[in-house]
Amino acid sequence: MASIAPRGPLIEDLARCVHCGLCSQSCPTYVETGLETESPRGRLHLMRAKAEGRIAATSNFLRHMDLCLLCRNCEAVCPSGVPFGRIMQAQRAEVLATHPAPWWERLLRYVVFTLLMPHPARIAFLAGMLRFYQRPGLQGLVRKLRVLRIFPASLRQMEAMLPPLSSHFFSPSMAVTPGHGKGRGGAAVFSGCVMPYLYAEVNEATVRVLARNGYDVKVPPGQVCCGSLQEHSGERAAAEALARRNIDAFTSGEADPIIVNAAGCGATLKEYRELLADDPGYRDKASEFAARVFDVNEFLARHKLRGALGAVPMCVTYQDSCHLAHAQRVTSAPRALLNAVPGVELFEMHLPDRCCGSAGIYNITEPEMSARLLHNKMQDVQSTGADTIVTANPGCMLQLSVGLTREGMPGRVAHVVQVLDWAYQAGEGDEKMPGAKK
Repeated sequence: MASIAPRGPLIEDLARCVHCGLCSQSCPTYVETGLETESPRGRLHLMRAKAEGRIAATSNFLRHMDLCLLCRNCEAVCPSGVPFGRIMQAQRAEVLATHPAPWWERLLRYVVFTLLMPHPARIAFLAGMLRFYQRPGLQGLVRKLRVLRIFPASLRQMEAMLPPLSSHFFSPSMAVTPGHGKGRGGAAVFSGCVMPYLYAEVNEATVRVLARNGYDVKVPPGQVCCGSLQEHSGERAAAEALARRNIDAFTSGEADPIIVNAAGCGATLKEYRELLADDPGYRDKASEFAARVFDVNEFLARHKLRGALGAVPMCVTYQDSCHLAHAQRVTSAPRALLNAVPGVELFEMHLPDRCCGSAGIYNITEPEMSARLLHNKMQDVQSTGADTIVTANPGCMLQLSVGLTREGMPGRVAHVVQVLDWAYQAGEGDEKMPGAKK
């Protein structure tokens, strides 16, 4: 029987659960299914039984683990401070090591996590090919001829969800964007592996907003994927390798704050100290790096906004990205920034911090549950009457855009920093105000 050896840190983490069940109503999969085994408490019980050798990692056990979103909502409400995310990530890494996946899944993991994600140039090439595929007529012709039927369902799902790629891509550069007015020091932007291609305009808005607030902005070259998807999928060694490369990329110059506009990336970057805790060569550097990481909302809200913010008439609702609200515990900052923009009216959802079903690649690996969660989210959005959904993570932006289409709802999705950027442009008399409604 393969099991986790009942060793110190894991058993100590598992033992912190007092089985109170306060986490259950905050768990999206429990709320949807009503099954104890799909609740944090139930999963922790199963993991402890396995760690102590009382049960095996059967297909049923693995199914309960796979259905977890790793949204970490349970962590935010747990009175005992159970580090559920850390436990689940360790569990998935152990399962991957002791229960080899089918050959096709191993091949897919190798292609994605080894051949693609660590290599920005390859990601850029793939993005370029996808943009070519999205040329007028070509994508429609492929769909009309039903060519995609020969590919796996997961690939067809990805193709259906893929939004139009940005007309131009965003790349790290040695160039520094100087801050406006009296300088506040430097700021280093983490560009991510998705934002530069799907939402280049968000990265550009981040640079402009930081510069308007007096920061000399740089986007260090040499940075790579944060490793979030790898760690959540049990590929810990791959995540560690990426972490080392990012630490090196951001410690070659000044110790400027590292600004992140993707909630999932920010949570992972802040936890590099845990990821590399057993690496004597990087342990201290990882701790220093993590202390410099700030979500862009968190960073801007800590300092008084500079410059004239023009009116941007919008009715918005804010979707809390799971890894910003639950992992980083940043909830008030995005709302404070939105409320600072003249013309913006914020209408809260009933459950703004309930997962939308994106969860990294969960909407690909678990499409049925993801669709159920997305439907619930869109119903909540519709109840607010807002014309714009604002959030703070590319995965959420993509998922919510899909939701608008599926539900036949009018509206759009934007990042908080885009709203600020539009307000600065309006304040400077720019009548174009990209994306802003008149």
